[in-house]
Amino acid sequence: MAPFTLQSYADAKKRADQIAIVTGDRFMPPWKADEGKEKFTDAHRLTDAEIALIKKWADSGAPEGNKADLPPAPKFSPGWQLGEPDVIVQPTESYTLGAEGDDVYKCFVIPTNYAEDRYIASMEVRPGNRPVVHHAIAYLDTSGGARKLDEAEAGPGYTSFGGIGVAPSGALGGWAPGIMPRMAAEGSGILLPKGADIVLQVHYHRSGKAEKDLTKLGLYFAKGPVDKQIRTMILPNRELRIPAGEANYKIGATRRVQQDITVLSVTPHMHLLGKEMDVNATLPDGGSKKLVRVNDYDFNWQTIYSLKNPMQLPAGSKLEMTARYDNSADNPTNPVNPPREVTWGEQTTDEMCIAFLNYTIDSEHLTKGEPGVAGGGAGLMRRALEMFDKNANGKLDPDELAAALEYRAKRGGGL
Repeated sequence: MAPFTLQSYADAKKRADQIAIVTGDRFMPPWKADEGKEKFTDAHRLTDAEIALIKKWADSGAPEGNKADLPPAPKFSPGWQLGEPDVIVQPTESYTLGAEGDDVYKCFVIPTNYAEDRYIASMEVRPGNRPVVHHAIAYLDTSGGARKLDEAEAGPGYTSFGGIGVAPSGALGGWAPGIMPRMAAEGSGILLPKGADIVLQVHYHRSGKAEKDLTKLGLYFAKGPVDKQIRTMILPNRELRIPAGEANYKIGATRRVQQDITVLSVTPHMHLLGKEMDVNATLPDGGSKKLVRVNDYDFNWQTIYSLKNPMQLPAGSKLEMTARYDNSADNPTNPVNPPREVTWGEQTTDEMCIAFLNYTIDSEHLTKGEPGVAGGGAGLMRRALEMFDKNANGKLDPDELAAALEYRAKRGGGL
């Protein structure tokens, strides 16, 4: 990612002062949460002591030290970050993105044709053309509805903003700049139902010239018995309306946990105006637990914050997400100058406000034949509650129900 290499002492010495400055400002290495390896797996946040040591080294003339103490050089994979996948899937042909116009959400249907359910331990997304791939999400469809939409539109894939045009039966995960894949814990995985189609939704942002893309997915199957299915819940607020010039716009969302769960990771998602996001839980006994605080959000360094010690939350806990945005002319990442009012939308110049939480259900033990709560009508109701129950009272009030029905109609019947 950097414009220069830092693979040797000579590389580091000639930039010692610059390294001390960017680490002191916490500009590098890019880690946006206010806690590091003491809480999150794979954290690359420097401690205050480490930052002070770097500054002392630079101020002392950047001495090399004893070569005998030099650790082995790290090895970086030029290909798949988790090694060769068990299966690589992709659309049948490349997609050509035109030079001008609005952003494009393109959905590519990829059949799996498995005769039995499989569990996915990890999925890695490899954008074929990173400069124009804003983000990608791999949904699942067992209804055949996505195939019909694909057949009805000429050319590779079909266009669908927001969702995929049908009610998805699940999702494998996604990619955005900064997100790195990691394996699920042994005994857990994301369900890939038999016969399911993967619907790869890619958000393209135009570059000003015609571009081609062929994004690929690498699937890694769970190797042993799976006792826990990894699920995803969302904390969204689609009602954001950020006034032009507002430098400290705040908005949030809440939802009740309906059963005992264990949270594995949290992924904040905003666009270019996003500055901060906090995700916390208030327990039934009045206690509280902090999941994550991102106090320097950067769209180009989004991260899945995987908890080193997964967090158990009892039924009745209230999850709370609070986000802050800067829509002023002083925000260097503001894509519009002079600023304009910004609302929820699919374009890069619009905004979003979502926290994704991966979790397992404590009572579920698939190896003992004890599944968690299944989907169907109950699943749709839970999803409607997590998306539209703004006052977190565990039900849809009339205005919330109206919003849910309107949203469902626009999405072709699905939530």
